[in-house]
Amino acid sequence: MAVVIRLRKEGKKNRPYFRVVVTDKESPRDGRFLELVGTYNPMGKDEGMKLKLERIDHWVGKGAKPSETVASFIRKARRATKA
Repeated sequence: MAVVIRLRKEGKKNRPYFRVVVTDKESPRDGRFLELVGTYNPMGKDEGMKLKLERIDHWVGKGAKPSETVASFIRKARRATKA
């Protein structure tokens, strides 16, 4: 089973809201997932992204591959924690 970390779309029409989830590569975008590791609200004015970096590191250590978008979120979150 190939495991990936990707976005799961939720919310209403014209009000998107995303969850960052760990899931099997074969499952649908909004289907079953193994663990919720963060959220992303593009409509939020402040702090639109929250990630559990410890859990993401755990899953990456077990072989999970983040999508390009999630990888950029992780880089931004790490820069924010260093500053």
